[in-house]
Amino acid sequence: MPKMRRKSDLPQKTCATCGRPFAWRKKWAKVWDEVRYCSDRCKSGRAKAR
Repeated sequence: MPKMRRKSDLPQKTCATCGRPFAWRKKWAKVWDEVRYCSDRCKSGRAKAR
């Protein structure tokens, strides 16, 4: 059985659009170094702001 981790123990980054902190997610495990946005909304909003 895998060991459960607290969300506060996971790595965090700051969103490039909204500036809010967001935590590591399992779906980002292989691409964590490339993740810059907390959500698809922030990712698409960044392109419109330019």
